[in-house]
Amino acid sequence: MVLSNSHRKGIYIYFKVVYSCPTVLEFEFLKRWKMGFKEIGVLGFSSLAIKNVLEVCRKFDLDPCNVSRWVESFRGLGFSDDTVCKVLEVNPMVIMASEEVILDKVRFLEKIGLERRGIDWVFGEFPAVLSYGMENRLIPLMSEFQDLGISRGEVKKEIVRDPRVLGLEVGELSQCLRMLRSLKCRFSVKEEIFKDGILRAGYKVKLRVDCLCKYGLIRREAFGIIWREPRVILYDMKDIERKIDFLIKEMKFDVQWLLEVPEYLGISFEKQIVPRYNVIEYLRSKEQVNLKIQHPVGMWKLFKPQKYAQSKEDAKNIRSFMEPLGQAVSSKSKPTSMEQMQHGSFSSTF
Repeated sequence: MVLSNSHRKGIYIYFKVVYSCPTVLEFEFLKRWKMGFKEIGVLGFSSLAIKNVLEVCRKFDLDPCNVSRWVESFRGLGFSDDTVCKVLEVNPMVIMASEEVILDKVRFLEKIGLERRGIDWVFGEFPAVLSYGMENRLIPLMSEFQDLGISRGEVKKEIVRDPRVLGLEVGELSQCLRMLRSLKCRFSVKEEIFKDGILRAGYKVKLRVDCLCKYGLIRREAFGIIWREPRVILYDMKDIERKIDFLIKEMKFDVQWLLEVPEYLGISFEKQIVPRYNVIEYLRSKEQVNLKIQHPVGMWKLFKPQKYAQSKEDAKNIRSFMEPLGQAVSSKSKPTSMEQMQHGSFSSTF
């Protein structure tokens, strides 16, 4: 017997669902689910979305009719099947929410200035917002924006750029902006940070703090690193993650060494980090340097090389390596803001 593509897809979905959620095979549960996925209106959804639906229904003893009503209600509000599928993949508990709760989020975004098509995109890109409370989360967040002098137009612009800005905790943006206003760095760096407005600037700090915390640092440590090396705010998130991964996996340093040398995150990966590391590795292989990887001083010398060689022998070794390559290794002086920075001045800010 030759199976059609639709039958093959159905079998594949059932196999994945049963494999990841075997409790759906319980007899009593199956009796209530005689209605097929096609009748419920989710057959075209991903196996992850269907698995999540079944898990929620199994946990809260929901019938297929409950799911069918929710899907039709969501579609009735003008949302695409693609958005419904994404919501069920990421935030399936929204099945438990009433239509009025969903409408509250829609009205909230409409007041900011988004149209239904834009709201559909926001829910698809950031389904978690459907679980946020209005009184304890979204309304206080908008009040904070207004208190900071951020207009609704600016909020709309940032939501369209990245809907995850709605995930800010109340008070989080204010903390990020206090840190930014206390920066002691070159005017050009600060100007670049604030060029797209204070909401964007503060949110970029929040994303970088979350990134550093993901690697095991606490929030105070993450804020301290960014305060001491504000250029990290100007680098793309993928670039920052690549630098930290290289630090941990290739250089074999602990992420804690960023507390000693935050400048590592403020220099170019391709132009400075990799070339300098390769020089050290080459010299080590020739037994011309003795770099102790376990000690933070080694990292400091790698990314803040001294302006002058410590001895004639050191200079001779460096020249013997560099001349055949026809390259020059240069280093930049330490920023003035770093010389003036005191840990106490930052700690008092928070």
